[in-house]
Amino acid sequence: MAEDMHHEPETLTEEQAARMLADMNDVIRAGEEMRRLRTEMVRVLAGLGWTQERIARVTGMSQPAVSKQVAGSRTGGQPPPPALDLDQHDTPWLEGRLWALAERIAETCDGAACARSIDSLARGRRHFTPQHVDELRRLVEEDLRLRRTELPGGYRAAYDAISRRLDVPAGPPAATQDPAVPASVRRALARQIQRDRLRGE
Repeated sequence: MAEDMHHEPETLTEEQAARMLADMNDVIRAGEEMRRLRTEMVRVLAGLGWTQERIARVTGMSQPAVSKQVAGSRTGGQPPPPALDLDQHDTPWLEGRLWALAERIAETCDGAACARSIDSLARGRRHFTPQHVDELRRLVEEDLRLRRTELPGGYRAAYDAISRRLDVPAGPPAATQDPAVPASVRRALARQIQRDRLRGE
């Protein structure tokens, strides 16, 4: 006759719950940051003269939602369109270029040293603090040194240009740049422009 086995009910430890919720909070935080970034990008696209219909199409938003965001961002006068020249020297712009370069390296080389750092940035687990930027630079330098035969020569040239500018005091945004454009938007614009440039390498 089988004996009844009495076990203490299993439960989550505080450490397990904390780790699980930390992961959830990372995802939620990243989602909130992306929503704020999208709102700012809607404003930038409107400043570039895009119609609300066109903005709605590329963002996947409804036109009334776009109209509401555009109207909410107007505080007197249309802001100047953002400068889109790749050769700009303010820190967020350079960080965006570095981000794009690291992404392209991680996509090109299996086991790239910078891959984990890029994944953490994409998931919102890391932010562009001076310490994290310095770490990303070291990892990109390592990949460029150890994987140079796998990477186009233009990647090294791009890194050298970015690195030289990051090593000097941060310059102001371009004179035509709306000073109200957040650093996250400057970073995102530079990232996309640099990625497109590197695809041609």
